[in-house]
Amino acid sequence: MAYAVDSRDGRVGRVMALEDGCVQIRPPGGGVEWDCPPGWIHPAPPTETLRAKMTELNRARRLP
Repeated sequence: MAYAVDSRDGRVGRVMALEDGCVQIRPPGGGVEWDCPPGWIHPAPPTETLRAKMTELNRARRLP
């Protein structure tokens, strides 16, 4: 599971797929995926990766 930063606006998310020439990224904790051109993303730094993972774990705990 890789996390990336969309350089266009600074959003961090989990990389889900490469489709139609764009990288699909999902926000931590779920939500609507967005498309990002491959040239506009870079790997999330360790602090952002940890924050995203914690968000996902907290959301999973709240679900029935």
